[in-house]
Amino acid sequence: MHPTLNVAIKAAREAGKIINRAALDIGALKIEQKDTNDFVSEVDRGAEQAIINILKDAYPKHGFYGEESGKSNTESDSIWIIDPLDGTTNFLHGFPAYCISIALQEKGVLTQAVIYDPVRNDLFTASRGSGAFLNNRRIRVTQRTKLQESLISTGFPFKDFSYLDTYINIFRDMAKKTSGLRRPGSAALDLAYVAAGFADGFFEINLSPWDIAAGALLVQEAGGIVGDFEGNESWLRTGNIVAANPKVFGQMLQVIAPHLTERIKTPTLES
Repeated sequence: MHPTLNVAIKAAREAGKIINRAALDIGALKIEQKDTNDFVSEVDRGAEQAIINILKDAYPKHGFYGEESGKSNTESDSIWIIDPLDGTTNFLHGFPAYCISIALQEKGVLTQAVIYDPVRNDLFTASRGSGAFLNNRRIRVTQRTKLQESLISTGFPFKDFSYLDTYINIFRDMAKKTSGLRRPGSAALDLAYVAAGFADGFFEINLSPWDIAAGALLVQEAGGIVGDFEGNESWLRTGNIVAANPKVFGQMLQVIAPHLTERIKTPTLES
């Protein structure tokens, strides 16, 4: 296992301890609302700081891009992209679908990924070129070839409702052409599940880099494809993402294509 990945695992597990302790008495937490349907608790902040402390101790020259703490030292060639608690709303309701997501981007390329589910003690890891793993067992995306036989996960727009009509139209057509759609509420975990073969694909609009960076590398290293809504590579910049096994990926894009608007198309270099 890559030594950098080991440090990220240590950080994720430390954050998991903080989250699991807090889960014993959620009612005692201090909670703030950052935006519409966007909440943050002292657990999010505490877990992120614990992650950064461990990573910074090992790699003091690296930069950080965290959901709660923002950007620091981003002139570095190595940037850690961190979501200390993806699925905060689930966590605050005691709904057991949330995780810690940590990715390392080096010179613009994602190289390391850790997603840790503290509820199930599931550890998803990937290093570029070395495959993806769940609890040290190699994982692969599914082998299904037909969208109509596939289980697809997704996420509803919950902060910016200007995307809602477009999303509902895509959702409607996707529901008609699959064996089922699921919305667990944690994009990072959804992507990890695609990598592990628990779902055949995933799509969502307008996510943040910390939601998808680690999960996308997991999918790629598990043999899947990640792209924006036209199959291009702007997904980390735009947050519009499709991830699936190679056969299902193209079929998902075909369902989405009639609903493409200028806002969700691949941006031009000037935009």
